[in-house]
Amino acid sequence: MLKKRIIPCLDIKNGRTVKGTNFIHLRDAGDPVELATRYSQEGADELVFLDIAATLENRSTLVDLVKKIGKAINIPFAVGGGINDEDIVKQVLQNGADKVSINSSGLKDPGLITRVANIFGEQCLIVAIDARQNDEGKWIVYSHGGTKPTDKFLFDWAIEVQNRGAGEILFTSMNNDGTKQGFAIEALKTLNDTLTIPVIASGGAGELRHFSDLFIETNVSAALAASVFHYKEIEIQALKAHLNSKGIDVRI
Repeated sequence: MLKKRIIPCLDIKNGRTVKGTNFIHLRDAGDPVELATRYSQEGADELVFLDIAATLENRSTLVDLVKKIGKAINIPFAVGGGINDEDIVKQVLQNGADKVSINSSGLKDPGLITRVANIFGEQCLIVAIDARQNDEGKWIVYSHGGTKPTDKFLFDWAIEVQNRGAGEILFTSMNNDGTKQGFAIEALKTLNDTLTIPVIASGGAGELRHFSDLFIETNVSAALAASVFHYKEIEIQALKAHLNSKGIDVRI
């Protein structure tokens, strides 16, 4: 049984880490290199760095910042936002990232997922899915940083990207994001039971018990969170000690 992973997420805009609620109302959370260094030292298993404005601003991700983070930490990290062709994937991986995360560009050109998996390997490819549950209970996939609804549904799209070669799925519930009311357990349970590749849960972490509930009630591989770590509402070592006390296998 693989150990469960705890992954802080750095949402980057204008070179700073930001965090919002339900993908809006962004506020500053600090310098990304300083935060990445802190998380590496505090025992995070991996990091995810998302350049959340790249797609909206129609540009590639911030390679110089990727390089700085790569030099500052000694744990694996993934980079997303503006990953829209094979060349930028190569640049990001060459500058210190271990994985890339594809979201809007994969929705626009699903073949990109296949090409990246074939060229660089499934192990370095995360496909991020932002979805919101509507009044009818259906999970609608959104693109462009959660600003544009698509015609795709969460579970169907997840199966497609798995078949195209994704190594992992990062699912963010837009309903839960930033609310600190807990993860979207039922959707995550269905998603994990539907797929054979690892699922990273994102959106809604606010208390220690939200993480233990997640791992007890679903078999997802990792939990990703942002503000609770950025503002030191939850310390990573305290979280891991809590999970360990509940019989959940984590790296201490």
